Amino acid sequence: MQAPLSPAQIALLDASVQAVLPHLMRSALQGKRLFITGGTGFFGLWLLSTLAALNRSGCPVQACVLSRDPKAFLHKHPQFQAQAWLSFVQGNVRDFALHAAQSFDLLIHAATETSMAAHAEPQTMFDDIVLGTRRVLDTALACGVARVLLVSSGAVYGVQPAEHRHQADDSTLACDPLQSANAYGEGKRVMELMGAMAHKAHGLEFVVARCFAFAGPGLPLDGHFAIGNFVRDALHAEKISVQGDGTPMRSYLYGADLAVWLLQLLTQGQSGCAYNVGSDEDLSIAALADRVRDCLAPDKPVEIMQAPSAQPLKRYVPAINRARALGLEPWTSLDEALRLSAEYWRKA
Repeated sequence: MQAPLSPAQIALLDASVQAVLPHLMRSALQGKRLFITGGTGFFGLWLLSTLAALNRSGCPVQACVLSRDPKAFLHKHPQFQAQAWLSFVQGNVRDFALHAAQSFDLLIHAATETSMAAHAEPQTMFDDIVLGTRRVLDTALACGVARVLLVSSGAVYGVQPAEHRHQADDSTLACDPLQSANAYGEGKRVMELMGAMAHKAHGLEFVVARCFAFAGPGLPLDGHFAIGNFVRDALHAEKISVQGDGTPMRSYLYGADLAVWLLQLLTQGQSGCAYNVGSDEDLSIAALADRVRDCLAPDKPVEIMQAPSAQPLKRYVPAINRARALGLEPWTSLDEALRLSAEYWRKA
């Protein structure tokens, strides 16, 4: 098992949540019972940290979390042990089972494996998304859930045209279904469609959160996330290495901001509507590496491993007009996100 978080790491998470919690409409969550899938990864860490803060502040919220290994999660995150507001169901998103008497008011479906290993098996990934969503929606109907937040992805849009600086919420662009590499994006599109069908057949209210890229404590430093790898290099390597040519454009929303966005969309989003979730402050991967260096390791060089490509510029950056209409913003700056990420890992 992974080592438990240190008290200093837990304190940093709590302080980050407290900084943005005033933006959340707490009254819509007070006294509610939530069921959450995908509650033990990066998204889950920030969601549960936010729910813990709500309970400490006198806004009672109950949460039941689906996890394949609750014991391992609680060992790593001791701040969630023996919490009266929190319970777990062990199982897989495709075939988990709840007690017949359990009921919930709200549901967040965020369970999807996004690792490189998962992408190497597109059929399994697609089945997990589609069959898992079917199981989750069936559970929502059986347990009296009034509203569901389906955590989707900006991948549903496919390749963002180079001339579009920001991908619009109402875009009808889609990924190419003839490419198996698009199993994740296509699976998420089917997930959204299943929400619409459940609404038509049963009146179940659903909101879609199309998530882009994120930063902050809890994001792996050894995964396929460039920002995590750059923070790792700034802390532990002789240089910050950019594996590609550095030209793709990205943007990053901090984890605490993300959690508030998701909870606000769950309760305040328009049913049957999709909202882009992310920052609209775009920068290139090369510029991101420079930003990490400037914030965390000014004396370290940045090395770009590949020459610039002749291919069209790759963008993955959302427009967030619909989210802004609900009062949502990227409240935590990228520089602050980088500083807090480094501090979190230094405190391990």
